[in-house]
Amino acid sequence: MHNKIKLEIKVNNKVHILNIEPRLLLVDLIRKELNLTGTHIGCDTSQCGSCIVFLDKKCIKSCSILAIKCNGKSVQTIESLGDEANLHKVQKAFKDNHGLQCGFCTPGIIMTALEIKKNNIYKENEIRQFLDGNLCRCTGYHNIVKSISSYIKEIE
Repeated sequence: MHNKIKLEIKVNNKVHILNIEPRLLLVDLIRKELNLTGTHIGCDTSQCGSCIVFLDKKCIKSCSILAIKCNGKSVQTIESLGDEANLHKVQKAFKDNHGLQCGFCTPGIIMTALEIKKNNIYKENEIRQFLDGNLCRCTGYHNIVKSISSYIKEIE
């Protein structure tokens, strides 16, 4: 049994002070300790992108970082964007353009879409290249790219 370590982390603009196991992954903190289950675990190998969140305003795969490395930092999950009654513009673009099927990969891809916009990526081939770290087993990515392009055009 490991000694627990104090962690102070801001998640979706709310500060949490927790005592955690040193080996706890950020994704497990988000899902199990904070009960924010929109961030998914899809592969356990940092390959699929289902667990993407923002850490200090930059996309990361939350399965690839220990929670303790995020001490004093800010995390934004899919839950921070919008809800069913008030969708964020990127969520609305995915809904309007049929950018999801089963929805398992969608939270990670939506977070990546925010990073795509932030990096001023507009061309379809560049969007596809940026999505390289996100795996979707249901679609051919056509409607995902269409959704992201629509989102980018919507907020220009």
